[in-house]
Amino acid sequence: MLQLHSVNEFSHEDEAEEARQDIRDFGSMCTRGRHAIHCLTVIGQIEGHTLAGPSQKTTKYEHVIPQLVAIQEDPVVEGLLVILNTVGGDVEAGLALAELISGIKKPSATLVLGGGHSIGIPLAVSAQRSFIVPTATMTIHPVRHSGLVLGVPQTMRYFEQMQERITGFVAQHSSISAQRFTQLMMDTGELVMDVGTVLDGERAVQEGLIDELGGLSDALEYLYAQIESRSPNA
Repeated sequence: MLQLHSVNEFSHEDEAEEARQDIRDFGSMCTRGRHAIHCLTVIGQIEGHTLAGPSQKTTKYEHVIPQLVAIQEDPVVEGLLVILNTVGGDVEAGLALAELISGIKKPSATLVLGGGHSIGIPLAVSAQRSFIVPTATMTIHPVRHSGLVLGVPQTMRYFEQMQERITGFVAQHSSISAQRFTQLMMDTGELVMDVGTVLDGERAVQEGLIDELGGLSDALEYLYAQIESRSPNA
C-alpha cells in the first residue's frame, strides 16, 4: 500500500536523524526542553595537533571549535552546558577550548562527572558557573611532556610559561588563588609517584576551584534561571 507522509513528518524525522548523527560524531546535542540548551561533552583525552591511539576515547578540538562558534551565533540556542569526564590531554588545545567557552556571552555552565583532570581543570572553570558531583575527582599537577625534550634552560622556561598561563586562567575564572593552585599542583605528599593533588567534589568546592556541588538538574536549573532573567518577558 502506498503511504503518504506530510512534510512535517519528514522534517521531524530529518531533525531526529541529524541529532543522532551529532551525538555519534561530536558527542553533542541541543535539547528542546524549557529552553534550547546545547549540551557539549568533553570525554576521554583531549586530542590536539597529534592523533591519540586508536583504542583511546578522545574529544577532538577541531570538532569542538566550530560548535562553540555556532552556539554563540545561533539565535535558537539559549545556553550552553558542558559535561566533562576527561583525563586531560593536549595542553594548548584544552586551553584554547577553555578560552572559547569563557568568551561565550550566552548563559553557560560546566558539570564535572567522573573526572576533570589536568588540562580539564581550565575547561571545568571556563563557564559562568561550574558544578561537580560528589563522586567526581580533579587531579592538579604540573605540565608534562611525553616526547623528547632538550635539557636546557629555555625548555624549562617554556614549561613555566605554559604553567603560568594555566594557573592564571584558573585563578581568573574560579575562586581559588594562583598561589593556592600552585601549592596544590606542587604537593609531594599525596600522589605516590608524582607531584600534585587529587580533589574530590566536596573538596574542589571547598578550595574554591568549583562553584558548587550539584548534578545535571542543578546545572540546568541554573541555566534556565539565567536565561529567564535575561528574557524581556521575564
